Amino acid sequence: MTKPAENKLWGGRFTGGLDPLMESYNESLSLDKDFYAQDIAGSIAWARANKDVGILTANEFRQIERGFQAVQKEWESNSFNIKPEVDEDIHTANERRLGEVIGQAIAGKLHTGRSRNDQIATDLRLWVREKLLELEQHLTSLLQIIVSRAETEIDLTMPGYTHLQRAQPVRWSHWLLSYGFFFAADFKRLKNVIKDLNYCPLGSGALSGNVFGVDRKAIGEELGFEGLCWNSMNAVSDRDFLLATMGWGTMFMGHVSRIAMDLCIYSSQESGFVKLADAYSTGSSLMPQKKNPDALELLRGKSGQMHGLLFGFTSTMNSLPSCYNKDMQEGTSAILSTIHLLTTSTQILTGVLSTLTVSPTNMAKALEPSMLATELADYLVKKGVPFRETHHISGRVVALAEQKGKGMDELSVEELQGVDGRFGDDVAECFDHEAAVEKRTAKGGTSRRSVGEQVAVMKAFLETGEMPAWGLEG
Repeated sequence: MTKPAENKLWGGRFTGGLDPLMESYNESLSLDKDFYAQDIAGSIAWARANKDVGILTANEFRQIERGFQAVQKEWESNSFNIKPEVDEDIHTANERRLGEVIGQAIAGKLHTGRSRNDQIATDLRLWVREKLLELEQHLTSLLQIIVSRAETEIDLTMPGYTHLQRAQPVRWSHWLLSYGFFFAADFKRLKNVIKDLNYCPLGSGALSGNVFGVDRKAIGEELGFEGLCWNSMNAVSDRDFLLATMGWGTMFMGHVSRIAMDLCIYSSQESGFVKLADAYSTGSSLMPQKKNPDALELLRGKSGQMHGLLFGFTSTMNSLPSCYNKDMQEGTSAILSTIHLLTTSTQILTGVLSTLTVSPTNMAKALEPSMLATELADYLVKKGVPFRETHHISGRVVALAEQKGKGMDELSVEELQGVDGRFGDDVAECFDHEAAVEKRTAKGGTSRRSVGEQVAVMKAFLETGEMPAWGLEG
């Protein structure tokens, strides 16, 4: 073991060095180097604040700013030379390199009044904010694809399912929009996650605040924050914004897994409602005929991974004592994995939905007469029969058709009247899937008019970010 390197930010207290295994166990630069731009932005804002209270001269601040601009270019061009023996984390690496560029006499003043505790809290908030704003754009693209297909493919009718059993006919567009409204709700929640994390912890120090009277408001405004973290002990120990992001991701990926599961079923040979593009499918190493919906299956699987990330970091944060603890470093790998998973999954799902083809023929073939059993019940309701009674009567018609081995629509009026004499010659009008769909005219239903209104509502949401509460006329 060797003595701590002189430019470790904490070396003065120690006379013995770290076990090499502990060096690698402790380091985080392999992960938090992704925050280099945020760390530099925070450091420049911090240097400006120190200049304003007289810790740095104007010339020293200009040197620090110039030096960091050079350091950032090295990161951007992938020419930054990491020194594993001293570069424990992104903060150490950037400050070490700054000293090499402008000299340690000036660079050594940068960290005055600042701790890595408030520094990493700031870096994380800045980085997560940036990535969630990018994710917001990907989610917008997903919603746009759903709305576009729902509008152009509104003529297609297919079985709607409950309990994985064919239930009632619905429009394909209605099904698409059912997930569109899930994702729209996710979009609204994402905006709240971004808003809630956008508060500045910098200037909180290790835990007790800053002794030099820096202007934290000016720092926060320079970094684009909406306000301050008001308690310094809370500011350095708060990772709720990471948990909130992971919690949001868990709910979002739950919705992703559900649409992926539906599409797995719809793309099977048993259904054949949709066909995935080759770009999102793979084959079998043994069976040449196979075309597997791997993109959908992976989306399903990633949902489980997202649950694991949330559970893991929730467990890490549980029962920690107040202020900063090194356990919290585990949040870095968790949030990096979270953002990567959410960003790629959103893009993959968008690609799947934008390229799949639909089969109107197979959708129509799957529309069975028994799916219109509710129409028979409603037919009798209109004749004044209580629904509970009509439900029973319709069930008896289903049983009769099964007994005779034919469809409900193939039963004669006489056979239907044998079940209940109130069936008339006009009962044949019940056995029309398109007519059944068009009867669902209430808001939110599956008729052309209702689905068209849902499309309009979603378009308004995409334009304004607000969901019309009662419809566009309300």
